[in-house]
Amino acid sequence: MARIEVIMPQMGESITEGTVVRWLKKVGDAVRKDETLLEISTDKVDSEIPSPAAGILAEIVTPENGTVPVRTVIAYLETEGTGAVTDVRSVAPQAPARENPPVTAPQSQLTPATLPSATPPPAGGRFYSPLVLNIARTEGVPLTELESLPGTGEGGRLTKKDLLAWVAARKGGASSSPAPATVKAVPGPVRLESADAPALRAKYPAPGHEILQMSNVMQKMAQHMVQSVQTSPHVAAVHEVDMTAVVRHRDAHAEEFEKKEGFKLTFTPYIAEAVVAAIKKYPLVNSSVEGDKIIRKNFINLGLAVASDSGLIVPVIKHAEEKNFTGLARAVNDIASRTRTKKLSPDDIQGGTFTISNYGVFGTLIGIPIINQPQVAILGTGAIRKRPVVIDDAIAIRSIAYLTLSFDHRIVDGALGGMFLEEIVQNLQRHDRETKI
Repeated sequence: MARIEVIMPQMGESITEGTVVRWLKKVGDAVRKDETLLEISTDKVDSEIPSPAAGILAEIVTPENGTVPVRTVIAYLETEGTGAVTDVRSVAPQAPARENPPVTAPQSQLTPATLPSATPPPAGGRFYSPLVLNIARTEGVPLTELESLPGTGEGGRLTKKDLLAWVAARKGGASSSPAPATVKAVPGPVRLESADAPALRAKYPAPGHEILQMSNVMQKMAQHMVQSVQTSPHVAAVHEVDMTAVVRHRDAHAEEFEKKEGFKLTFTPYIAEAVVAAIKKYPLVNSSVEGDKIIRKNFINLGLAVASDSGLIVPVIKHAEEKNFTGLARAVNDIASRTRTKKLSPDDIQGGTFTISNYGVFGTLIGIPIINQPQVAILGTGAIRKRPVVIDDAIAIRSIAYLTLSFDHRIVDGALGGMFLEEIVQNLQRHDRETKI
């Protein structure tokens, strides 16, 4: 019998650690190659990890709820044949290849000195991708010096480009200390402190109290929300929208659509289509902010907040501006289904430029969503309810909903926010829907 290492996979370049959510096999169980072995969670996505080989689960190194750096051994399999370290590419869902990917040595040529580091982050709490740590080791840059370098990544994260530029400047004779003027005025990464469970149990005794551990996804969501509020001055605007035409159109075409496409027609594609059209007219809301610069995106990657068993996840419809109504409906169904079945890849939840949060499905009428950084706006959609309204001085029963736009007041003022939101309202109310399906 040979002993095979099962490695914590790296689910994206910026991911430095993962949490074992659940082992689907116990020690001594037989497992087939590619059979789901465990579920892991990162700050980007939850994933089911298949077994890299057929054999027996001989040892579990990292228990459930354990968090370890990527490329750490988390279990051992016993199999027939020669044992070897499992290549993480054989167990991790893969994102589509990027343009100009970083050139690395073949796996067989990697030496211990060139492998991505499993070193925990320094006491300061700043995290670095394995690629950045590898460059730092090669160039002789200690972790203590990395802490002082400014970063242009999300939340001030140090990127490969930042480090290579700094190394080149140092080799050219420039000062190794970053100039104060180049440091981004962005709050550092937020991390939740781990509360002492025995102390809490003493403070909040049973049976009157119950102490629950936040899941990894819940912790990451909490961190992102606090980070967003610290980064952007949030302003919200609420508009009323008459959804009667949308409701009638959906009711008239729902059965035909389901027979044709194989899934139910929801209100989300109608809202997504209206948002995409409004962004085309007011593209500044499809931006991000870095220092004193505005990065306006000439494409629309539409994020949709989806509730899953493990928490709220925001998968992204890439290039939504290129899709018609049916294409948007298919994309909405696809990412919602894969979110709930934990089939998303890291690429599916990255690169969003604008987000929609549909809390109306839970009966909420009005909500104030928090911006999904580094975006500058998010749309919240409330429940559709029939109510009496005045139309041409007469009372009529209409299907009404409230739309809320939360926006970053650094670059989106009340006028732009109001016009953009009203454009979405008009798109939903005035378009001829008979040509949509």
